[in-house]
Amino acid sequence: MGQTIICNHPLIQHKLGILRRKDTGAKEFRELVTEIAMLMGYELTKDFPLEEVEIETPMGKAHVKSISGKKVAIVPILRAGLGMVDGFLNLIPAAKVGHIGLYRDPKTFKPVSYYCKMPEDITNRQVIVIDPMIATGGSAIDAVTELKNMGVTNIKVANIIGAPEGIEEFHRVHPDVDIYVCSVDEKLNDNKYIIPGLGDAGDRLFGTK
Repeated sequence: MGQTIICNHPLIQHKLGILRRKDTGAKEFRELVTEIAMLMGYELTKDFPLEEVEIETPMGKAHVKSISGKKVAIVPILRAGLGMVDGFLNLIPAAKVGHIGLYRDPKTFKPVSYYCKMPEDITNRQVIVIDPMIATGGSAIDAVTELKNMGVTNIKVANIIGAPEGIEEFHRVHPDVDIYVCSVDEKLNDNKYIIPGLGDAGDRLFGTK
């Protein structure tokens, strides 16, 4: 069964508190999302396997640890997921980046797919799907379904804030995939926005309405 892992490091929780404030402007909001994503990356990568390799230091030979054959792909759900990309690339600069474009139909609240572009070797990579919010769970569910249909087997999902309804629905559909989240909030409102949440992450990232 997939787990929901809460990233509760004090720095993450402190930055999340600033992120939520309605008077946090777009520039600071983007910087905070990048910082939180990088800190989340430590949690998501802590189970990567290590192997021992021999290197040369200025003083001689040494046996050190190296990540063992773990190629990574970061897959943001457009558009808000773009805000988390740099944070993960700061930590894993060799990662490749795919993109999945989904938007929420304002009447049905269902995700509508409009774009998908992945690295050619996506099936050989540990894929991390990123999006600041998981509300109804629909976008994350569809993104992971699309990746599985391509043959991807190693998938994790990273969200900054989640609603319990969306997380539960995601695990129902994808019981084999873990979700990493900084906060599970109270609920969804009638318009399917997370309460208390932080508003529309995409609008706050890019200064749109």
